[in-house]
Amino acid sequence: MRILDSIDDELIGQLRRDHEFFWLDATDLPVDEIKRLGTLLDLHPLAVEDSITFGQRPKLDTYGDTALLVLRGAVRSQPEDRNEHPLEEIHCHLSGDFIVTLHRRPYPDLQRVTPLFSHAKTAKSEQYHVYKIIDVIVDSYFPMLADLDEQINDLEDAIASHGGRSELEETFRLKRLLLRLRKAVVPMRDVFAREVEVIVDLAGLEADSHDYFRDIYDHLIRITDELDSYHELVSGCTDLYLSTVANRQGETSKQLAIIASIFLPLSFLTGFFGMNFGWAVTHVFDGPWAFAVGCALMAAAAGAMWLFFRRRGWTGSDG
Repeated sequence: MRILDSIDDELIGQLRRDHEFFWLDATDLPVDEIKRLGTLLDLHPLAVEDSITFGQRPKLDTYGDTALLVLRGAVRSQPEDRNEHPLEEIHCHLSGDFIVTLHRRPYPDLQRVTPLFSHAKTAKSEQYHVYKIIDVIVDSYFPMLADLDEQINDLEDAIASHGGRSELEETFRLKRLLLRLRKAVVPMRDVFAREVEVIVDLAGLEADSHDYFRDIYDHLIRITDELDSYHELVSGCTDLYLSTVANRQGETSKQLAIIASIFLPLSFLTGFFGMNFGWAVTHVFDGPWAFAVGCALMAAAAGAMWLFFRRRGWTGSDG
C-alpha cells in the first residue's frame, strides 16, 4: 500500500489506473484543494461538501462505490492544558482503490500507524489497512480514559480531605467532558453495530478472512461502558461534596453551640449577682478578694461545662 501526505495528481492518477491501493492523509486542506481531490477521486458532491464544512456527526454514508465515514478521535492533552475540546473530527473517504483521511489539525495517532504499514514484513489485505486506520482512531480514547480514571480518584481524595469550590468546579468540568465524549462515541458505536457491512462490501475492496470490524465494535462497547461508569463516579463525587459541606457546616454549628453553652452560665452569674443582689455586692462581697472569687466561680463553671461536653463526646470531630 502506498502512503501519501499531499495531493499529487499524476501519482494518484497512475495508482488508480494500476488499481494499487493507497492512503492519503491530509491536514487542513483549503476548500479548493478538497474540491480538486473530489474531482480527482470521483467523490460524490455531498461527500465533498461534508468534508468542506466539517462539524458532522459520526456517520457512514455510501455513494455508489465510495463511502464517507465520519469519526471523532480523542486528542490526549497535557494535564496543564485542561483541553476542553479533546476531539478531532476525521473524515474517511473509502473505496476499493483508496482511503483518504481528512482532518483540520495534525493527528499524531495516524502518524504513528504509518511506520506499521511501511515496515510490514508480510503483505496485508486492503480491508486490514482500512481496519487499522479506523482502529487507531477508536483506540485513541483509551489513554484519555486512563487519565480520567486518575483524575476522578484524585478528585475523590481532594473532596474527602478539603472539598472546596475548586473541587466542585472540577466535578462540573469532568461531567461536561464525559458528556462530550459520550456524544462522540455512541454514534460511532451505532454505526459499527448496524452499517459496518457497507465497508466490507465496498466494490473492489480486497476482503479478508478475519472479522476485523467486529473488534472495533467491541472496543466502542468497552469505551461506552467505561464512560458510563465514570459518569456515575463523577455524580458520586457531587454527592460526596454535598455531604462533606453538610458535615463541615454541622461541625461548625456544633462548635458555636458549645461556645454559646459555655458562656451561658457566665452571663447568668454576672447578670444574676450583679443586678439582683445590690446589698450583698456592697456589703458581703466588698473588698479586693471579691473580684478573684467572681473570676474563680466563672472559671469553675466554664471548666465544669467543658468537662461535661467532653465526657459526652460532643467536643470531638465527627470524622
